[in-house]
Amino acid sequence: MNARAGLDRKKIVQAAAALADEDGLNTLSMAALASRLGVRAPTLYHYFDGLNGLKSALSIAALEDLSARLGRAVMGKAGDEAVLSLAHSLRSFAHEHPGLYDAVQRAPDDADPAWQAAGQETVEIMVRALSAYELTQDDALHAVRMLRSIVHGFVSLELHGGFGLPLDVDETFRRLLAALLAYLHGTDR
Repeated sequence: MNARAGLDRKKIVQAAAALADEDGLNTLSMAALASRLGVRAPTLYHYFDGLNGLKSALSIAALEDLSARLGRAVMGKAGDEAVLSLAHSLRSFAHEHPGLYDAVQRAPDDADPAWQAAGQETVEIMVRALSAYELTQDDALHAVRMLRSIVHGFVSLELHGGFGLPLDVDETFRRLLAALLAYLHGTDR
């Protein structure tokens, strides 16, 4: 099958990202994407190995975007300032791109070196941001998991309308991050 003129993997992934952000990653389908692109669904199989292949490519693109954002967020920062920048950048990414944010939650496929590399880059940025705390490699990885869990739990509740009390949501987020910083400073380790 010949590729449609003007259509390439990058354009397809961008359209898939837009659909995922608008309607949710779980609703993404080859049929909906084909309709968005003005092609028949079988055309997309020329570029991707089905929906799983498309979602893998979407995860890689999302991780690359997130890594670039995180890298910019922590550039020239260290310690608490770097950790806070990571957290706020993750939260912003989730709000701006909920579908892409969902796509980065899955651990990379061991059989996909591009996905592995994209995931590793994201983790390495976060570990480097933690270097001021003089953590062992394992402790740094646990801290990355903790940071991701804090932000993910908070964002999940936030996006699903889970904060109904008349309190400042940003203040709650600040307090959560203060607890993480206290841990990193060794008061809770």
